[in-house]
Amino acid sequence: MKTRALVMAGVMALTAMASTQIAQAQETVVVNIPFDFAAGKTMLPAGEYSVKVSESTHTLILISRKDSTASAFINTNNVVALNVQTESKLVFNRYGDRYFLSQVWSEGNSEGRQLVKTAREKEIALSAKIETEGQVTLVAELSHTTR
Repeated sequence: MKTRALVMAGVMALTAMASTQIAQAQETVVVNIPFDFAAGKTMLPAGEYSVKVSESTHTLILISRKDSTASAFINTNNVVALNVQTESKLVFNRYGDRYFLSQVWSEGNSEGRQLVKTAREKEIALSAKIETEGQVTLVAELSHTTR
């Protein structure tokens, strides 16, 4: 019983720390996503979303629907472009009618965040080789306000 209580306390502490780091995010991008999509292992419905990158770790992003009905925390890797980005944007991998969030870029930066392909995305990518596959880029609005 003590072990369970300690584990729960640890999980709650980690969640609080992650929430604090996300709340300190330096920049937020806002984008209207017209299709359902996967962000990491989480399926999210179409809608208007805000995306924040953790200022302290720069590896964790929070994507949350503006009406607060859906959200996901996702670990990411650094990705570097040859040029500074002229607009904020989200890049999705598309396999048939399925979309997977792939990259997040902020205007004025040459570094962005890239999501690791999940096992599910890899499986769909293999079966989609015969179907149409590609990338979809949605331009986002940069917002300097934080919650």
